[in-house]
Amino acid sequence: MSKRIFRAIFLVALAVLIACLSLVMGVLYEYFSQLQERQLRTQLDLVAQGVALQGEAYLDGLALADCRVTLVDGGGAVLYDSYAEPSQMENHGGREEIIEAREQGYGESSRYSATLSQKTVYSAKLLPDGTVVRLSTSRYTVLTLLLSMAQPVLLVLAAALILSAVLAGRVSKRLVEPINALNLDDPLSNDAYEEIAPLLTRIERQHRQLSEQMRTLRKQRSEFAAVADNLSEGLILLGAAGDILSLNGAAARLYGADPEQSAGRDILTLDRSLPMQELLEEAAAGRRAETLREIGGRCYQMITSPVKNGEERCGTLLLALDVTERQEAEQMRREFTANVSHELRTPLHSISGCAEIMLGGLVKEEDQRRFLEQIYGEAQRLIALVEDIMRLSQLDEGKALPAGEPAELLSLCRKTADHLALQAAEREVSITVSGVPARTAGPEQLVGEVVFNLCDNAVKYNRTGGTVALDVSREGQEAVLTVRDTGIGIPAAEQARVFERFYRVDKSHSRSVGGTALGLSIVKHAVRALGGSVSLQSEEGKGTVVAVRLPHTPGEAEAAGFDKRAQT
Repeated sequence: MSKRIFRAIFLVALAVLIACLSLVMGVLYEYFSQLQERQLRTQLDLVAQGVALQGEAYLDGLALADCRVTLVDGGGAVLYDSYAEPSQMENHGGREEIIEAREQGYGESSRYSATLSQKTVYSAKLLPDGTVVRLSTSRYTVLTLLLSMAQPVLLVLAAALILSAVLAGRVSKRLVEPINALNLDDPLSNDAYEEIAPLLTRIERQHRQLSEQMRTLRKQRSEFAAVADNLSEGLILLGAAGDILSLNGAAARLYGADPEQSAGRDILTLDRSLPMQELLEEAAAGRRAETLREIGGRCYQMITSPVKNGEERCGTLLLALDVTERQEAEQMRREFTANVSHELRTPLHSISGCAEIMLGGLVKEEDQRRFLEQIYGEAQRLIALVEDIMRLSQLDEGKALPAGEPAELLSLCRKTADHLALQAAEREVSITVSGVPARTAGPEQLVGEVVFNLCDNAVKYNRTGGTVALDVSREGQEAVLTVRDTGIGIPAAEQARVFERFYRVDKSHSRSVGGTALGLSIVKHAVRALGGSVSLQSEEGKGTVVAVRLPHTPGEAEAAGFDKRAQT
């Protein structure tokens, strides 16, 4: 701005200087022209008087350096000329000044010479004898006058330009200094020119509007950041070129990136995989796309969606959903379906085969009972399998617990031991029950299933002459059931899977021990439904210890309250 002011002042000063110079030159030219005419007339009067007294002889001794003297007779012939030979000069009778002198006694004229860039002034006077004496001199044009005064004019012009530059620089700085010193954060506090007061008022108004908009924007950004950081899903906002605008905490943890340092980087610096490149290409084409990715041992559903401003794509939204549990559940569902199909097919094939043989009349009368017993046994196995599947389905769906009195854990252990005594005796396994009475906050039917399945497994997978020990204790607000056996044990690699549905550690003995392979899965889901926990410790070849912890209910009032919750 100061440069523009400087140029403006300097140009104005230059224009004024040129105008003044032109005016001065015009005045000087007019002054010198009039002075020259007066001097020429004075000289003409003197020369005319000398010629009148002495004749042409006067002119021979006359020496005028800046004037030309010409004597013309009455017919216009040149009698004398101080610059040229009279005989070689043309007749001057038609010259304007000569004609005017003969008519009025005195005549003047001027003629311009383009070749010499000079103007010649003529003055003529009629003498008593009828001759005319004429004096002429050259008058310079304005340009010639200017060139003759070039040196002083240039000196004046240079001095004026320097002075103008200095003054223009100082004035421009003084003009701009208050503007540069303006406090735009508080425009109304400035003591500046009155002419910019409306501008400062408008700046103050816009400053307030911008401050309010910035506060609103920061608040919205803070709210968005709080919401985004609390999302368990990874959220990344990309620009049109694929550069990262922002990413939330979940996305930063997923890629091990720093949110602040990642801003402005290309997303491919975090994930250069082919599926990610394909997702970005789809988003660049304006289409929504998704794919599954495995990152850090977990499965993520990556979704890209283009962000548009009108018809123009201005960015991409990338969402990473952790679907590991869903994929695992889907895999378990598929495995469960396959296992159920297999487990149901086995007894059904056996029943169908026995029935087909009997219908074909291929079974002797004395063998029919054996076939009927096999059909009955397989049917009972099928019914038990269906009941266990239904029980697991109810527990999975979180349905209300069955109604009933809170269970007394020690008495349930004794009943279970009595119920399995015959089965244990056949396998030469002894069952012992010890501990203290403990009421559990759960219906007796469900707690009984937990005790039975644990004890039944301990007997089935025990060795000949082994033992099963059931112990009940109380630890704080919990009733603890511990089932120890001296059986075959569980390998360390298999212990994490024993609570899965249809999972058998020793598949070679699955037919010999029987069962549906759902017992421990029912135990796990039932204990979780009762608000407890189950843990397992085992060593291959030495036995297994399973501990179940359930909430303890010491009083009758609490037991009655539990029944009401269970029924709702």
